[in-house]
This record gives sequence, structure tokens and C-alpha cells, in this order.
Amino acid sequence: MNDLGWGRSGGAGGSGPLLLGVRHHGPGSARAVRGALDAARPRVVLIEGPPEADALIPLAAEEDMRPPVALLAHAVDEPGRSAFWPLAEFSPEWVAIRWALEHEVPARFIDLPAVHTLAWGREGVESEPASVPAPASEVPAPASDVPASAAEADVRIDPLAVLAEAAGCDDPERWWEDVVEHRGAGERDVFAPFVVLEEAMGALRETYGVGGHERDLVREAYMRLQVRAAQREFGDAVAVVCGAWHVPALRERTAVAADRALVKGLPKVKADMTWVPWTYRRLARVSGYGAGIDSPGWYGHLFSAPDRPVERWMTKVAGLLRDEDRLVSSAHVIEAVRLAETLAVMRGRPLPGLGETTDAVRAVMCEGSDVPLALVHDRLVVGDVLGEVPQAAPAVPLQRDLDRIQRRLRLRPEALERELELDLRKETDAGRSRLLHRLRLLGVAWGEPAASRGSTGTFRETWRLRWEPELSVRVAEAGVWGTTVLAAATAKAEADAVGAQGLAEVTGLAERCLLAELPDALPVVMRVLADRAALDTDVGHLAQALPALVRSLRYGDVRGTDTGALAEVAAGLAERIFVGLPPACAALDADAAEEMRRHLDAVQGAVALLAEAPASAGRAADDPAAAHAGLRGRWHSVLRVLSVRDTVSGVVRGRAVRLLLDEGELAQDEAARLMGLVLSPGTPPGEAAAWIEGFVGGGSGGGMLLVHDERLLGLVDAWLTGVPAEAFTDVLPLLRRTFSAYEPGVRRTLGELVRRGPGERASATAAGSALPGFAPDLDVDRADAVVPVVRLLLGLGDGREDTQSTDDDRDDKHLAGVA
Repeated sequence: MNDLGWGRSGGAGGSGPLLLGVRHHGPGSARAVRGALDAARPRVVLIEGPPEADALIPLAAEEDMRPPVALLAHAVDEPGRSAFWPLAEFSPEWVAIRWALEHEVPARFIDLPAVHTLAWGREGVESEPASVPAPASEVPAPASDVPASAAEADVRIDPLAVLAEAAGCDDPERWWEDVVEHRGAGERDVFAPFVVLEEAMGALRETYGVGGHERDLVREAYMRLQVRAAQREFGDAVAVVCGAWHVPALRERTAVAADRALVKGLPKVKADMTWVPWTYRRLARVSGYGAGIDSPGWYGHLFSAPDRPVERWMTKVAGLLRDEDRLVSSAHVIEAVRLAETLAVMRGRPLPGLGETTDAVRAVMCEGSDVPLALVHDRLVVGDVLGEVPQAAPAVPLQRDLDRIQRRLRLRPEALERELELDLRKETDAGRSRLLHRLRLLGVAWGEPAASRGSTGTFRETWRLRWEPELSVRVAEAGVWGTTVLAAATAKAEADAVGAQGLAEVTGLAERCLLAELPDALPVVMRVLADRAALDTDVGHLAQALPALVRSLRYGDVRGTDTGALAEVAAGLAERIFVGLPPACAALDADAAEEMRRHLDAVQGAVALLAEAPASAGRAADDPAAAHAGLRGRWHSVLRVLSVRDTVSGVVRGRAVRLLLDEGELAQDEAARLMGLVLSPGTPPGEAAAWIEGFVGGGSGGGMLLVHDERLLGLVDAWLTGVPAEAFTDVLPLLRRTFSAYEPGVRRTLGELVRRGPGERASATAAGSALPGFAPDLDVDRADAVVPVVRLLLGLGDGREDTQSTDDDRDDKHLAGVA
């Protein structure tokens, strides 16, 4: 038999298979499919999807399988080449699978095999899989297929827009909701929606065609062959659930030989397939998937609500807003329901849709504000539901090991972003930290480090966790490095060290190895680090590499890691920086000088930490690292050379003076003398402005220095007022950049001091001032009031003891003055 003429989908009694054209992820289509299958009772159910997943269908009946989930296919030799077929509980395909399993009817996927679609992407076609489900009757083909005309492009992107326009509606989603999603379940003819939808798709294909694209034609030819094979086995008691766009093509009378010719000789790759968890957020169109929908949370509610969907939805919204401490009562719910129903009548809709409910929530529960409404949209309209798959689902060995570690550490993946505070002194938290750092090294960005709010100690970490479905692909990709997380992270770190392009990359990798506790990878990284450090002569590269290397020394305390080798390499880098820095700072342009200033700040912090490393890491006194204590003195000598060398840029000289002053290596009188020399009339205004930027720039620290040392402020003030008018425009950007970094309170105080002028400042100091913060002496009563709070903040007790020593009183006065 060379061709087949199949019966209409309008009933189960006609000849040919029952063709059920659907909208992927449409609750109305899902309900219609369930009703049609109950009425037709087919002997086999054929579903649009990759045939390799047939063996995975029984897992859908497992108790641990909770949608949304997705079929994941990836090339064995290139795991990054992958494709997803997401399914939610309101997806017609999922309903068909569940119906078949519940009625013990065979279910099969009939779309083009994933081995071909993945190979197609490899040969230069866009890797977005052809078989990823698409909205409504949209052609489920990738965006890379170029239509033959602009009109056809519009249809291929969203054919619903054409149908809605023909119906006189300018909103395709609203039109679809009215004619399908809000259709009652009690209709007499359960096959009527599919007949109407097939006729509409047929008219669109007749008008716009399919453009002759190979992928669409091949997929539909393969599906026709699979339907024929099912008919030979089961007769006409065959039901087909597929995108509505394909129904006219499956209905078409074609020769078997012609279909076989289309699918013959297709490229293929070896592929694996499994179930992976999915999220509602990834079902949304904003995620970038063409198969998405705008409101998966809303559609899930429509599908699961047994009755009164609007009332139940408003109750959910009220519960969410109450959890966020907003005052929402039952009266609000009743009024919101009434308003939504009224809006639906005014707009000529059969039932309130998402637009009407959203408007009602905004007006009644959110008092016209879009801020709480955005929360409702994020948490309910889109939603953060994360599916689950059973342990029996196939997985790469690395995924198995990750699942085992997650269960042991009680670290469950969640779709909703959350913060995780870790205390590394606890075994479980230390294990969680190791896991997250190892996964980051493997490119599995489940968690991102965040700034700790409660403590700055090295024994605490804060992470932001959020599991995305794509991370399953990243895990499969990382499987090439090893079968366990530890082995894979070790191999990846070693490979990254060998392939690193710069010294800073290697030092950063060393730090990550310590954080991830990879003792086997660290020797390889340190060997590469030593080799690169010996060959690199760029002082900027060395200065970039030193801070990360020195930061790693802190982890010896809480993580129990031997950092002796790191300390030796860091000390060697520091010595080379000391030697090469003065000549490297000569004759720099403005941009290079600013970059060198940042290097000075980084080296300053690194040297301070490196000098303290022996004590903090608990090393013995005879350890070679004990010699690092002299590094600070040598660093101060380098800063003195930079501070007085005329060939060095002003911003670098100013920063060197500031660092020496902060370290107590330079007296204030000497700092004032150096500033006076730079701000003398003989210095070009641009150079003087650069010196000021280096000295008092970089945040509020420089501003506070000017607040508390009026001599320095007077020098800056006198110089600024003496800058010639023609040069003032040139120095203004530098000054604005410097002073704009100060906090508002610091700028306000400086402005008040400058407004008074030198004479008035001196008289204010002698006679007092009525302005807060400018009194000549410490206000003892106000100081005593804040001492208990400051002591509690510093962990010194509440300061309320009856008897205290004179030294304690003096310390309290000092603390209050600082506060």
C-alpha cells in the first residue's frame, strides 16, 4: 500500500488514526486530549517527541516523578550539544503519557530521532532542536530556519496572531484563552476542538505554505512512517498527539517511498537521553525557549483547579501578599473577584482571564502599586516550581555522585533563589562549601559567592543558590573529567593550570583549589605557578597575581590546608614587585597611572596579610615563612622612593604618601610638607590635581583625613582657589572624580569647614560652635550614651558594670569619639 487516506479527527469511529492537534503547554488542549482519549479508547498513543525516549516513558508513572520535567538528549562525545523537550503537568503530551500508563496502553514517541536533530546542529544548523515543543500551532522548528517570505515568517513565529487577527482580536493570547483555555469541560463533542483547529491550520498552510524547508518536511515524513507502522500493528485504533501545525501534513496523502526517501541518509551522532527536572520559569518565553508560555503558573492553576478558578486564584494571591506582611483580608478577595468578573463582562470575555485578574489584583489588593504586583507575577503567574525525577532515571556517573553528595549534605536543589550561610567550623557546612567550590570550578554554577553580612572572618561564607535546568547539561559536560565530583574537579583544575594564559589566572586557580580542597591538584598548579612567576617580568601582571595568592594563605586556619608552598611563592612575587615597581611607575600616561595606583592598593593589602601569615597559619618559628615579617619594611622603603621621585606620576606619588601615612610610617607634618611642595605655584595644575586624587581619592577614607586634619584641608583649599581660570577646566574632572566618591555626610562636613574659611575655623575651635559635630571638645554626656552599644558591637560586653578601671573608662571615651 503506497498511500494512506486517514479519517478526520472528529470521532473515533471513522477510518484512520485519531489526530489530536494541540498547543504545547496548553491546559485547554491538555483537558481536551484527556477527554478525547477517554472517549476514543485507542490501543496505542503516539506522541510528538524523540523515539529514543520510549524506554523512559514508564518512569512517568513513578511516585518520585513530579513535573515540570524535561527529556534531555545530548551527544555522547559532545555533551554540550543537547536538546530539551520540557513537559508540565498541563502539557498535552504529559497528559497523553499519563493516560496511556494508567490504562496500560502502549505510548510511543514518533518525531525525528534525537540522533539526527543533534547531528543537524553539528553540521552548521542552529543547535536549537527542531523537536522542542512550540507555542500553540506554531511550527515546532528552530528559529534558524529562514522562511521564504516575510508573511510566512510571521506565521512561523506565531500563527495564532494570524488567526486572532482574522477573528478581529489584536491579542493572540487573549483570543486563545477565550476560544480554548476557557472552554468548559462539559462540551458534548470532545473531538470538536481538534476538528476546528485542524481546519484552521490547514487553511494557514494552504495560504502561506511551509517554504519547503528540509527539517519540517523530514520530520513530518518520519512521523507519517511511524503512524503507518502503528496502524499495521494496531489497526485504526491509533491516537496521535502532536502540534496542531503538523496535523494537515499527517493527514496528507503521500507515498511511502517518498517519505522514506526524505529520511534516508540523515546524519547522526551517538546520543544519550534521560529525564531532568525543569522549572516553570524555564517554561516562560522570557527564558529564550521558543516552546515557552508567558504564564506557566497561571496555566498550571487553570489546569489543576477543579472549579471556581478565579476565586481560588485570588485566594492564592492573598496568601502570598499576607506572607509578605501586606494587609489583605477576605473582603479584598471578594471585591477582587467581583471586579475581575465585571471587567470580563465589559471586555466581552466568557470568563475573567489573566489580564482581568491582574487588573483586579492591582486595584484592590495592591492599591494601584506595581511593586507588589511584580511579586505576584514572579511568584505566581510565572512561578518557581522545580520538578523532580526518580533515582531510577538514567544519568552520567558524575550526576549520580552529585546526587549522593547532595543527599548526604542535605543540600537540595531549588528553583527559588536563596541565600545560604555557612560556618566552615562545622563539618556539614564545610562539606557544602567544598561541593559548591568544586562545582564552580567545573562550570556548574549552582551557587555564587556573596558578601557575608554577619561576619568578615574566613570561617564564614555566604552563597546565593539557584538550580537551573541547564545545569544538568553542564554536569554531563563535566563528566568527561571524571566520574566523581572530586576526581572531575581535580582533573579540570590541572588542565586549567596547564592551559592558563596569564599568571593571574594561575594564582586565582590556586586560590580556588584551596577553597575546593583539591590536594592532588594543588602540586600541579603550584608547579605551573612557580614556572610562570619565574618567566613573567611584567610588574602589572605580578601585582595582579599577588593578592589572590596571598588571600589563599588565610585558608590554612579553618580548612586545615598546608599553605607553606604558597607562602614561599608569594614572598618571591612580592620581592620581584619591590624591585620592579619604581622603574615601572615612571613616565606613565593618565590611564596607566590610574591602573598602577590600583596595583599599589592591592599590593599594600597583600603585603600586610603576607607579613602576618606565619602567625595566622600557626606555623613554627623556624619555618621559612617567618622571614616574611620583613616584607612590610621593604615595602615601606619602596613607597618612600615612589613618594619623592619626580618622574613618577602624581597619582602614584600621592597614593604612596597616603599609604605611608596610614601605616604610621610618615608623620603628619611630613605629609603636609610633601603636599605643600606639590601644591606650590611651580607645579602644573594637572599634576597637582592628580597628586590630590592619589592622596585623598578612593572613597571616604581620604575625606575623613581632610575633615580631621585642617592643615591638609587648608593646603587643598588654598591651592584650589589659586588655580588659574584657564587651567581650572582641565583639573575639574579629576577633582570631581575624587570628591564624588565621598559619602554625603563627609562632603557636607567638608563643605561646612570650607565655608567657614581658615580664620573662622580657628575661631570655631576656640569659641565652640552650635552646629553638631563642630564643638571644640568631646561631648562627654553624648559619648557615654553610645558606649554600651559600641562595646556590644565590638564584643566587649554591654559596658554596664558597676566598677571599671580607669583604662576601661579611657577606652570607652576613645570608642565614643570614634563613633
